[in-house]
Amino acid sequence: MTRIAKPSTGAILRPRSASGRPFLGRAARQGRDDSGFERNIYSQLAARLGQEIVAGVYPPGSLLPNAQQMCSRFSVSRTALREAYSILSAKALIVARPKIGTRVRPKSDWNLLDPEVLAWHLQATPSEQFVDELFVLRQMVEPPAAALAASSNSRATVDRIAEAYGRMDRFKHGAGDLIGADLDFHMAILEATENRFLAALGGLIHVALECSFRLSWQGAARIQDDRLFQHKGVFEAIRDGLPDLAKERMSELLRDSIEDVREYLRQRGSPAGAAEVVR
Repeated sequence: MTRIAKPSTGAILRPRSASGRPFLGRAARQGRDDSGFERNIYSQLAARLGQEIVAGVYPPGSLLPNAQQMCSRFSVSRTALREAYSILSAKALIVARPKIGTRVRPKSDWNLLDPEVLAWHLQATPSEQFVDELFVLRQMVEPPAAALAASSNSRATVDRIAEAYGRMDRFKHGAGDLIGADLDFHMAILEATENRFLAALGGLIHVALECSFRLSWQGAARIQDDRLFQHKGVFEAIRDGLPDLAKERMSELLRDSIEDVREYLRQRGSPAGAAEVVR
């Protein structure tokens, strides 16, 4: 059973004076617009609560503590709490009911394609089940995308993928942003399909792709040359205009990459393969 973290009791947002009143920034004291600061408070609070919800501190179906308790815990106003709840409601994590309270919605309702919701999942220890589901999506999208990119075979496409692969090769020993180069490689392939829906999907799951690359490269620490060789094979098939080969090589790369992620999760003692806190 996955251990559920206890919520922190410390305030995370605006500092307060000894009287309990929040300190106002210089801009607010001088009458200038402080709306940006306020929005930042709402976003911080929403992020904190969102992370706790996806980590299982507040399981699906449970009621959040009442407003007075939450305001006291985070040292925020009811307005700030209400705005943070609005953010979480828009992402389908919670729902408010009059005279009942604010309840965490079922996981099936959560908007996992929202970049922030994905980030909150991945900032917690991701389970093997969660990563498996991400790779199912990638297997459905990326091999056909590689085939389409090979069919289009435009010079701009080939140059961009080649440049991203070149950076991956240069950065493989930690001299630069290997994760960013890997992300650019895969995003370039999605965009090379010249299909606006596929390119948009890549944008939606940007955060999840970045996390999966980070985990897979950590898991592949001893076999980086093999993974680089596979990326090169995908690039060469696209460059040479071979759709079937590009699809096959991308599928093989993803099959091996998920094994890299599983290995990394096992090494760091994550709840890989275990049941999630609440199903």
